[in-house]
Amino acid sequence: MNEKVLNNQVLTGLPAAVATPRYDRDALTPGIVHLGIGAFHRAHQAWYTEQVLSDAAPDWGIIGASLRSPGVRDQLAPQNYLYSLVVKGNEGESVQVIGSVLDVFVAPESPHALLETLAREEIRIVSLTITEKGYCHDPASGTLNLQHPDIQHDLANPHAPKSALGFIVYALRKRRAAGLPGFTLLSCDNLPSNGQLLQRVVMAFARQIDGELADWIADNTRCPSTMIDRIVPATTDADRDALEQRLGVRDNAAVMAEPFTQWVVEDNFLRGRPAWQESGATFVEDVEPFELIKLRLLNGCHSLLAYSGYLAGFETIADVMGEPAYAALAERFLASEASAAVEAPAGFDLAAYRQQLLQRFANRALRHRTWQIAMDGSQKIPQRWLGTLRHQLRSGGSIELLSLALACWIRYVSAVDDAGNPIDVSDPLAAELKALAERCGNDPTELARGLLNFTPVFGEDLRDSSQLQQVLTAQLARVIEHGALAAVRMQMESCPA
Repeated sequence: MNEKVLNNQVLTGLPAAVATPRYDRDALTPGIVHLGIGAFHRAHQAWYTEQVLSDAAPDWGIIGASLRSPGVRDQLAPQNYLYSLVVKGNEGESVQVIGSVLDVFVAPESPHALLETLAREEIRIVSLTITEKGYCHDPASGTLNLQHPDIQHDLANPHAPKSALGFIVYALRKRRAAGLPGFTLLSCDNLPSNGQLLQRVVMAFARQIDGELADWIADNTRCPSTMIDRIVPATTDADRDALEQRLGVRDNAAVMAEPFTQWVVEDNFLRGRPAWQESGATFVEDVEPFELIKLRLLNGCHSLLAYSGYLAGFETIADVMGEPAYAALAERFLASEASAAVEAPAGFDLAAYRQQLLQRFANRALRHRTWQIAMDGSQKIPQRWLGTLRHQLRSGGSIELLSLALACWIRYVSAVDDAGNPIDVSDPLAAELKALAERCGNDPTELARGLLNFTPVFGEDLRDSSQLQQVLTAQLARVIEHGALAAVRMQMESCPA
């Protein structure tokens, strides 16, 4: 292995086809702290920021923070926080070195240092990609879960919080005490009305500490909603090895992404923002129509393909789409149940969007693992499926495909695939869900009834739907008896186009 790694000193020696920072990195100063600096942030928001940094506008550099492990910091620090973004499409790939990240904190190692950084006056935006479970909320109701272990810890340990909410509120308390203004909180996670959700849980946490602090935070922060979209699979050793052959140096922090990228942002910022519109971001007054289209079509279909495909032994989404029955399932789900539950903004071509999604899912250059997409389903499916399901039940529309999706998820969280192999279910509620499935056994009626009564996911209303109970039971019976692939084939044969 080449011992030379990507860093400031080797930039000028990279191949001419590799794009590198066009500004003086030594003059770059921070204006953003990003909580949850994983691969998605580095392929999305950090890329949008990179495009608008210049010697004339050097004050929007990013300080990242990992709230759990040191892995990203340990990859980036030896590389002067540089990394490559490799954009992979069926037509080929391109490489760009990103320089917008200046530093990375590991919160458990030094919570005080992260709090002090968040309290610095020049920090004007605190953005987040902490996944759905990072908001410590009840997915069914959207309210802060005060019994969450991290919230309990943070209320008792103001100088060493664990959660993003704890860091945000205690940093804002420091700013208030120092006579400094607040900042804009920018959620970039796949949640409906993510800005409103973030504001709600931050305010609920603050009220547990000090009512006057909560009032100050309400007046001195902004929480715009956003819609983010780019497929970013986990980087593999094979990806890193191939990139090393191309660059001539090792990049242990490289990220892979598809060519498509989209960012829709509510234009509501407290103390300015980068000119992200120049790198393709769209600023609007109301993000909700865009986010519902993305959540219910792209994310909803992605999860449907992930659970049903994983059960049948498919490793990647592109592999799943290579099976004609699954490709037909995706096309029909997007055109029927998912599209029925959204309203396209003026000028938005929903049919073209659906075709674009099918092409993106079939991108064989991007190995997006079904297991990765299936993670944290208990936190995701309320946003991805259940809003659509409730719409269809209210309007009298079909729920066949949504029920098939739920049947595959229920089978998945029982932790055994169609070949009898154990599944490593990565979900904060994995133990409870597996125990519930085991109590119900393989009885489709009991499984449907038992899971629909699991209120942390389904809330209080869906268990009362006799239609849902009936259709879900029938889909579970198919999946249990025949396996996911056969169930999908049977569905495509029986369900009218």
